[in-house]
Amino acid sequence: MDTPDTPLQTPPPPTGLTLTADEARVLGSLIEKQITTPEYYPLTLNALIAACNQKNNRDPVLSLDETAVVLALDGLREKKLAWQVSLAGHRAYKYRHAFTEVIHVPEPSVALLTELLLRGPQTAAELRARTERMHAVFADVTAVEAALQGLADHAEGPLTVKLGRESGRREARWAHLLSGPPAAATLPSGGGGDAVSSPVTASAVSRLDRVEQELAAVRAQVAGLEVRFAAFARQLGE
Repeated sequence: MDTPDTPLQTPPPPTGLTLTADEARVLGSLIEKQITTPEYYPLTLNALIAACNQKNNRDPVLSLDETAVVLALDGLREKKLAWQVSLAGHRAYKYRHAFTEVIHVPEPSVALLTELLLRGPQTAAELRARTERMHAVFADVTAVEAALQGLADHAEGPLTVKLGRESGRREARWAHLLSGPPAAATLPSGGGGDAVSSPVTASAVSRLDRVEQELAAVRAQVAGLEVRFAAFARQLGE
């Protein structure tokens, strides 16, 4: 039986969530592995790192190290989206997600959001094909569109957005909003559906980069202290 490292609390609404890119990859990997390989779930840290960095079903392909994954897990725990668990008979800690405890959506929609977390914006047709390995329930593209629109109209806050059709593309893509508005959002225009760039200024991006770098440095220090404390605690218990 798995036990969270901190008592569960009433989950906040999804509108209060803003995942970093690493947190999105870690969360998506945890959800995916629970669905596709439940016999290996929850995941050890090494298994989670491998899942985040695998070359198939990922876009972009990343190379996250242990520190980056630990920091992402720390951020997800703060958002009540992931927990460290200790299983009977296992010395190594494992990790599980709490996605459906915080974000209340139907099972088919979990597969859609997972695919968006792992691959970024996609068309409804792409999502239908790629979610079959997790939840082969969508009869056609229209059913996928309906589910995505349901996520966009979610009672606790929009979880997806339909992007403006880009030049040269026949279909518009959908993106998740768990990391806030897409960085280069192409939101629907009032005219022919051409792409509209998000008005994000260079100075705003620079300030955000500085804040994220400072936060990452602090979290790295905390993660290092947690690792050393855990090692010390294990030595005391042996």
